[in-house]
Amino acid sequence: SLCTGKKNCTCLITTLILLLIGIAAWGIGFGLISSFRVVGVAIAVGIFLFLIALVGLIGAVKHHQVLLFFYMIILLLVFIVQFSVSCACLALNKEQQSQLLEVGWNNTNSARTDIERNLNCCGFRVFDPNETCSSDCFRSRQCQPCAPIIEEYSGMILRFVGGIGLFFSFTEILGVWLTYRYRNQKDPRANPSAFL
Repeated sequence: SLCTGKKNCTCLITTLILLLIGIAAWGIGFGLISSFRVVGVAIAVGIFLFLIALVGLIGAVKHHQVLLFFYMIILLLVFIVQFSVSCACLALNKEQQSQLLEVGWNNTNSARTDIERNLNCCGFRVFDPNETCSSDCFRSRQCQPCAPIIEEYSGMILRFVGGIGLFFSFTEILGVWLTYRYRNQKDPRANPSAFL
C-alpha cells in the first residue's frame, strides 16, 4: 500500500480531504445545498488541506527538513483550530444552540430557502402566511415553523461533528509528533559519512 510508514498520517489526511471535497460535490449534485458560499468554503478548505498534505508527503519522501518543518507548524495550527471548534460544538447547550440557529437564520437567505424546502416548513419561530416560502406546505397554508425541527437535530449533529472533529484533531497531533520525531533523521539514501 502507498500509505505506510512515515507517510501514514499524510495519507490519512489526504483521504479525509478528498472525502470533504466529495461530500460538498455530493451535496450540490443532489440539490441538498444550493449556497455557493458553503460549498465554495468546503472545497477551498479541502484544497488547502490537500496542498498541506502534499507538502508533508513530499517532505517525507525527499527527507526535506524545511518542508517537514512548515508541514509540522501548519498542521499544529490546523489542530488548534479544529480542536477549538470541536470543543465549542460539544460545549454548546440548548439555549446557545437556539441563539446560534436564530442568528444563522436571520443572516442568510439561501440557506433559509434550502431549509424550508428540504424540511417542509416556513418561518423560524412562527409561520407567517404573508411571507414567501419555498416549501410544499406553503400552498395549503398548513406549515409548521422550522425552529422545532432544526432544534430537534441540531444537538445530535453538533455532538457528531464535535466528536468526529475531536477524533481527527488527535490524528493531526499524532502527525505533528511523527513529523517532529522523524524530521531530523538521516536520509538513508545519503552518503553515510555525510554530516546531517
